[in-house]
Amino acid sequence: MTFKRLLFAMVLPLLLFTGQVIAQDKVVTGRVTDAGGAPVANASVVMKGGTTGTSTAADGSFSLKVPARATSIVISSVNFTTQEVAIVDGPINVVLAGATAALNEVVVVGYGTQRRRDVTGAVATVTEKDFQKGNIVSAEQLIAGKVAGVQISPSSGAPGAGSQIRIRGGASLNASNDPLIVIDGVPVDNGGVAGSANPLNMINPNDIETFTVLKDPSAAAIYGSRASNGVILITTKKGKRGRVVYNVNAQAFAQTPARKVDVLSADQLRSIVNSKGAPGDAAKLGTANTDWQDEIFRTSFGQDLNISASGAIADGKLPFRISGGMLNQDGILRTSNFNRQTLAINLSPRFLKDQLRVDINLKGARTGNRFADEGAIGSAIAFDPTQPVRTNSNRFGGYFEYLETIGIGQVPRDLAPRNPVSLLEMRENRSEVFRSIGNVQFDYSLPFVRGLRANLNLGYDVQSGEGTDVASDSAGAFYRRYEIGRNRAGTADSVLHYGGMRNRYKSQQRNLLLDFYLNYTRDLTSINSRLELMAGHGYQDFRFTNFNYPDFRFNGSIRPESTPQFPMNQPQFTLISYYGRLNYTLANKYVVTLSARTDGTSKFSQDNRWGFFPAAAFAWRINEESFLKNSNTVSDLKLRVGYGVTGQQGGIDFYGYIPRYTLSNNTAQYQLGNTFYPMLRPQAYDPNLKWETTENVNVALDFGFFKNRINGSVDVFSRKTRDLLSVVPIALGTNFSNELLTNVGSIESRGVEVTINTVPIQRKDFTWDANFNFTYIDPKISQLLLNPDPSFRGNRFGGIQGGTGNTVLIHSIGYLPSSFYVLKQVYDASGRPIEGLYEDLNRDGVINDDDRYQYKSVQPRYLLGFSSSLTYKKWAAGFVARGSFDNYVYNNVHSNLGTQRAIFNPLGWMNNGSTSFLTTNFVGADPNLYVSDYFVQNASFLRMDNINVSYDAGEVFRGSRLRVSANVQNAFVITRYSGIDPEINGGIDNQFYPRPRTFTLGFNLNF
Repeated sequence: MTFKRLLFAMVLPLLLFTGQVIAQDKVVTGRVTDAGGAPVANASVVMKGGTTGTSTAADGSFSLKVPARATSIVISSVNFTTQEVAIVDGPINVVLAGATAALNEVVVVGYGTQRRRDVTGAVATVTEKDFQKGNIVSAEQLIAGKVAGVQISPSSGAPGAGSQIRIRGGASLNASNDPLIVIDGVPVDNGGVAGSANPLNMINPNDIETFTVLKDPSAAAIYGSRASNGVILITTKKGKRGRVVYNVNAQAFAQTPARKVDVLSADQLRSIVNSKGAPGDAAKLGTANTDWQDEIFRTSFGQDLNISASGAIADGKLPFRISGGMLNQDGILRTSNFNRQTLAINLSPRFLKDQLRVDINLKGARTGNRFADEGAIGSAIAFDPTQPVRTNSNRFGGYFEYLETIGIGQVPRDLAPRNPVSLLEMRENRSEVFRSIGNVQFDYSLPFVRGLRANLNLGYDVQSGEGTDVASDSAGAFYRRYEIGRNRAGTADSVLHYGGMRNRYKSQQRNLLLDFYLNYTRDLTSINSRLELMAGHGYQDFRFTNFNYPDFRFNGSIRPESTPQFPMNQPQFTLISYYGRLNYTLANKYVVTLSARTDGTSKFSQDNRWGFFPAAAFAWRINEESFLKNSNTVSDLKLRVGYGVTGQQGGIDFYGYIPRYTLSNNTAQYQLGNTFYPMLRPQAYDPNLKWETTENVNVALDFGFFKNRINGSVDVFSRKTRDLLSVVPIALGTNFSNELLTNVGSIESRGVEVTINTVPIQRKDFTWDANFNFTYIDPKISQLLLNPDPSFRGNRFGGIQGGTGNTVLIHSIGYLPSSFYVLKQVYDASGRPIEGLYEDLNRDGVINDDDRYQYKSVQPRYLLGFSSSLTYKKWAAGFVARGSFDNYVYNNVHSNLGTQRAIFNPLGWMNNGSTSFLTTNFVGADPNLYVSDYFVQNASFLRMDNINVSYDAGEVFRGSRLRVSANVQNAFVITRYSGIDPEINGGIDNQFYPRPRTFTLGFNLNF
């Protein structure tokens, strides 16, 4: 679909629905407050006996057009009693009384809903009014810092980039730690397709109404084999009965780099070269004063426009909502861009006197990306600042490069850094991705059994992505450099290879869903009980297709060693499920929930294909006991205890249990004449692969005081994952590799979550609320081997720049996952590190790999979220802050560039260095320097994520309401970490795309 067609598809329905608005005879205005005088926002105001309605603004005011015959209106809101008010001349002031029935509020859970008072698991809900404000591109960022136990860390500052989501720290090592995400009842795959930086950026955040997070297995086990890392349920906005309401939400924003990497200036570099360099080194310097980070970064701009219409047509029988969005965002790294167009349609017709409810949800998005070459970031940090950006002395786009002469002429030197600006300007990597998620859900109240409903959900999720990566001149020389190195004699063939590249890629993904379940709800008044039963069957099928295209040269010819052009990689797997749940409530005090699910997946052999995932939970509503029921202090007190078992299949190979062959890569091909052919090679396999399973115990106390002006919860949990997937060494000749991914390990974690919500001030014109959440998580690895081996230190990973094959991370038994594996640095009396001197921990007189030790970890053990909002008359303001503590980062910029050897490159040119060299004066001759714990730094931080202010400008024309807002994101960070940003996913700081500081102006118009 072209952009013009998509725009037409978004605008046309809005124009059609405009005709449904019928002129009214009079306008009713007023204001809704609670008993304390505080405004009640988003309260429903509906004409009695009709479908005409609206909702209150942030200050509680409303304006509603009604026919002349209307005599009264009905006002309702969650947590308040519904009230009918007669229409009079002039404004109507309505005071709503608090409702004890607020606990009957319905919350979304797996396969249905429950009354909040009956929820027994660790379930957290964040609604639209509590979302993060500002320029939110990816959906998950709406709840960052809002939920205890949920860590959402943006992976980078690139436009459209996603986030790492961890619920209670994750439960796996080698499989996925991402939660299952369910959008309007459709479980989606988090993997994405080629050309998409983040699958969740395909969902327009403006279309989302609520997030519900299922944190413990007693709540999440209903999703069985995919719930070990928690479940996030996303519910999008639906149409409601009432008049058609239009909304226009527009934002303009600017982004600036929050800070730069501390490297030497041109004058500092000259001073070091003159004082420490050999004769002739100074001659290698240029005369320029170039700040390469200023050359590649910029202040970028963007716009986000969203239009929606919602209400009901056909005499109120067809509630609908339709919305369209257009986003364009340039990145702070030059040439990077993300743009998105979205369309969402919801239809909610009711038939057979509302016994048959149909919900149709259709969401479509097109995203376009221009991916900047992020290698320019590392090059800008290391490139000589005394050299100019451009020169007229070469053919490489006029950019300065380090050159050498070979048979075909002058080319960029092997291993020399590339000009950062040329890497950006001479490469164009663009992609286009389409995604559509939709479902139709039928819910029928069966007439022959009161309380019995049948629900059929048919859904899909399809994605298609393709792109082209084109590089030329100096950038092309870099990307084709290995070919020149192979043909240094300068043959005609190598001349053809030189000059750039043009690669094309494409992939598709298809996900089909069928869920059918029966739900039975009955109030058993004779025994003062309530019973809810649910039983169902699910089927979901995933298919992925990757198209292999030839690798083109810049002139359009095909490289001889290219992979043949045909689709040969089409993995597929199917999941079949049976599930059920029982919820029993006695005397509104005692609640028991039992659930079970069995899943079968084609990822495993028939002997291990099926998994069983039970859960049980109990809740005691203590405040319903006689000794607290009439308390004016305690408004809610509930004890919850839960146990559950969940599984894991994310990140598990589709065919890892059977012998199979795969194509070799470009570095392992067979040459026949002038053509290179890929080989088929066998892969290691384990016929006994099975589920990772996680057991969890959760004990919690929910509380509320002073009519819930203070409320929250405390959760204590213990979790153990068994049959953990881990890569273990195996004997040569027993398989097709010396390593095997198999079920062998286990990991245990314990933690505490605390949530406190308060309303310190609640008056007529002024309201202040403050919300706080805290999480403590302590994971430990308890097993990693099939057989005990005293010499086994752990599974090492975490490659770094510097040296050859160095790694600094390890998974070890008895330690936190992703611990650093380093040498213990020795310091002098003044606290400065002594280069080349480390502690001989095994006392054998030699410093080597055996002296490394497990030190700290990438993973934080303490998480903090704090948010607050204030409303004063028509003004509102708020902020969101979040913190992470006891997490550490390896500063690879300091270790790789903070030495004299890094500056005086032995291959014949000057590099720039980190300013840490001015403190340490490291020479860099000792290879052990790269694995010193000196470079492992405390990366605890407190980040002010969001500061916002808004003003309700009121009616700009009849029946309208305008709100204007201003927002700053990533306002500041408090940390002791010396690098560019302490929040580094993976724990190794090197070539990080910095998160920008964003300034946003917006307006929201309802009419």
